[in-house]
Amino acid sequence: MGQIKVVANNKKARHDYFIEETYEAGIVLTGTEVKSIRMGRINLKDSYAEVDNGEVFVHNMHISPYEKGNIFNVDPVRKRKLLLHKREINKLIGYTTQKGLTLVPLKVYINEKGLVKVDLAVAKGKKLYDKRADIAKKEANRRIQKEIRQRQKSY
Repeated sequence: MGQIKVVANNKKARHDYFIEETYEAGIVLTGTEVKSIRMGRINLKDSYAEVDNGEVFVHNMHISPYEKGNIFNVDPVRKRKLLLHKREINKLIGYTTQKGLTLVPLKVYINEKGLVKVDLAVAKGKKLYDKRADIAKKEANRRIQKEIRQRQKSY
């Protein structure tokens, strides 16, 4: 084993939200779901997490059914429980209720012990003008890098 293997990234989350803080959480899965994740058949688009009765659940995380799983396959978009420490859950409750922040999964990966983990972000939604500013900044950086490359070639 040795290192972590990132299985899925939520690129849209960094575009739509300001990331305040991140937590590493375990996730409760069935055997066929783990096999599908190892094959990379997972989608984080439009997924979010919620605190419900002192437990954290992730919604809309799509894990494609395992082809050889037949009767053991479960609903691909069911809500799944995330495993966090009690003090972390209490912090998340405070963030979501008092500050009005959102819980968004950033990535799903397999750690060095072979366990499936989720990076959960406490995030604040971006307004349209924030997104435009980010796009303009990226464009400017791209143009600067292009200019630097052209100048280096000419020497």
